[in-house]
Order: sequence, then structure tokens, then C-alpha cells
Amino acid sequence: MHHRDFVHLWSAETVSQVGTQVSMLAIPLMAIKVLHASTFQVGALTAVEFAPFLIVGLPAGAIVDRVRRRPVMMICDLGRAASLASLPIVHAFGALSMWQLYVVVFANGVMTVFFDVANMSILPSLVDRDQIADGNAKLEVSRSGAQVAGPGLAGLLVQWIGSVTAVLVDAVSFVGSAVFLSFIRTAEPPVEKHPPGMRPRLRTEIREGMAYVWHHTMLRPIAFCTATSNLFSSMISAVYIVYAVRELHYAAGTIGLTFVFGGAGAVIGALVCARVTRPFGVGPTIVWSIFVSGIGMLLVGLAPRSSAFAWFVVGWALFSFTGVVYNVNQGSLRQVITAPRLQGRMNASMRFMVWGTMPFGALIGGALGTAIGLRPTLVVAGIGGMLAGFWVLCSPVRTLREMSDGPTTSGVEDTLVH
Repeated sequence: MHHRDFVHLWSAETVSQVGTQVSMLAIPLMAIKVLHASTFQVGALTAVEFAPFLIVGLPAGAIVDRVRRRPVMMICDLGRAASLASLPIVHAFGALSMWQLYVVVFANGVMTVFFDVANMSILPSLVDRDQIADGNAKLEVSRSGAQVAGPGLAGLLVQWIGSVTAVLVDAVSFVGSAVFLSFIRTAEPPVEKHPPGMRPRLRTEIREGMAYVWHHTMLRPIAFCTATSNLFSSMISAVYIVYAVRELHYAAGTIGLTFVFGGAGAVIGALVCARVTRPFGVGPTIVWSIFVSGIGMLLVGLAPRSSAFAWFVVGWALFSFTGVVYNVNQGSLRQVITAPRLQGRMNASMRFMVWGTMPFGALIGGALGTAIGLRPTLVVAGIGGMLAGFWVLCSPVRTLREMSDGPTTSGVEDTLVH
């Protein structure tokens, strides 16, 4: 493993993830408390945030495969910092509106699409193939740690300096991430060269990536499984904070604490992922972890008002723990079985399929929250989340024991041990 450069990537991820947790709480609270947004408007805000994964997700993969990944990541970091910094500036002039929030979260979403595709694609060039799962687990430790520290920090910041000013912390974190990325020196695999005028059209390369995922006996069920889970989890995301503020009358700090204590499950999941995977095997772990994740989602909806905080903590902890175990295993599997030249398109195609359901989930959550109430919407979403695991349960994924170092792309059966 190229330890120094991986540490730089890891540090960049850690800094930006902590900052992102601040915006995840501060921006919805900005809409709810500063702009007095309706339930549907808050749901629409979440939908707009994830819409870029549906709109630009596929071309992003083909574009990333044509260029070096590190400069793409740095440009996206600096662009996200600038867009977030615009919120307190405009607010200072009394001109903040829901439309600006929509524009900012959409712009950030576009840059996040490119950043995430490049990030997933650069890791295999920084570590050896047999260390990919370990590298992903370490990155998950950062994401999980951010889920623990970030919401608590966000809640305190929002109560102390207000939701508008708090987003500056996220802006600064993206600048810090870009600085760490600038220290990476490992050469990336050369970009595939074509004779002048012979490069395939972008549309052709996009189609190649989608076809690879769609016809793959492992990737397609994983995509459907994750897409289903994301559909229903985004329904919860769209109404959870509204429910906590308007029906339970939680302060920002209390909401942050539900994520802090719940996020501890993600940290534990990242630390023990290899240990809990070993006795079951990769495939069975993917299956059971996504089912248990759905149970965690359901507990959030079933929480009685008298002890809602405790139920939220347990539900989020269970969801976070199993979500990390699931993501480390399925993400590493995807990287191991895909050739370097297809990494960007594979990741973008997967992101298009699995994140593309989230805008619809957020809109459905906002509409249902308005029509049937916030808590019933949380229950419906939890039940739906439990159904996601049937995609991988009824596929060859369930028999997979371990990943090996064999050839990639063609003959996936040659790369896996059953």
C-alpha cells in the first residue's frame, strides 16, 4: 500500500465528511426556521440535492474515465466551498430564499457526483488489490466518525451562531480536503489513448458502462438492492428533521445528538467489518446486513413519542452499523471485479441506478408527509427498506464466500470463490 498517499486521501475524506455533516443539518434547518418552508418544500430540497445523480451521473463516469481523477476531485472540492459560502453572504444582504437553497444544493450535488465517481475510481490506484477492502473500511471509519462528531458539532454550531453561518464550516472543510488531495503523488493509471478522431463518442462509453453493470450477475442485483434501500431511506431523510422539529419540538442540538449516538453504530461497523464478514462470507454478509439495515429504518418510524429519543438512537445505530458493513463489502466487490479502464463508468452507472431513486424518494416522502402525516410516512419507509434485501437474496451474491485477485471485467466467475 502507498501509505503516504492513501493517508492524504483518507485525511481529505475525513475533513470534508465532518464538514458535510454540518450542512446536512444546517441547510434543512435553514429552510425550516429561517425561511419557514413547508414539509413538501423541505422534501423537494432533498430531491434537488440528489437529482444530479440522476441527471449527470452517467456522463460523469465516462468523463472521469477520460481524465486524471485527482484534479477533478480538487476542482469539485473548491467549487462546493464557493457555493456554500454564498449562503451567508446573500443572507447578510437579506436576499436569502428557497430558490437559492435549491440552486446551491443542486450545484453541490453535481460536483459531488463527479467527486464521488473520481474518489471511488482513484482508490485502486493507491492501494494493492488485496488491500482495497481494508482501504474502504478505513475510509468508512472516517465517514462513520464524521456521523458521530459532525451532527453534534452541527447542532451546537446552529444553536450558537445560527444555521446560515454554520455552513461556512463545511465550506472551509472542502478547502482543507483540496489541500490534502494536492499532496498525493502516486501516478494514476494512464488514461486510455485513442488515435485522433477515433475516440468513441461519450454516448458509446456511457452505454458500455451501463451494459457492464446491467448484464453482470453480481452488480445488477446489488444495484437494485441499494436503489430500493436508498428510495426508502431518502423518504425518511425528507421528513425526519421536520418531524423532530414540528411534532416533537426538538432543538437543533437534540436532533444532532440522535445522529451522534446513532452514528456510533457506523464507527463500530467500520472497525469490525472484516471480523463480522469472515465467518459468514462476503455474499451472506451483504444479504443479512441490508435486511437488518431495514429493521433500523423501521424502528425510527415506530418510535413512541414518550421515548422517541431512545428509539431514534437505536434505530439510527442499527441502520448505520449494518449500512457500513453492507457498503464496505459491496463497494469492495465492485472495485475488485472491474478493470481500471471501466472503474469510472462502472461507479457512475451504479451511482446513477442507486442514487437516482433518492430524488423520487424525497419527493414521495414530502408528499406522503403532507397527505398522511409525518410519522406514518416514517413507518411506510421503514417497511419498504426491509424489502431491499430480496434483490441480493434471490441472486448469486448470496453464495459468494470471498474475493480473490483474479482477472477483472470478463469471466467474473473466475475472480470469485464460491
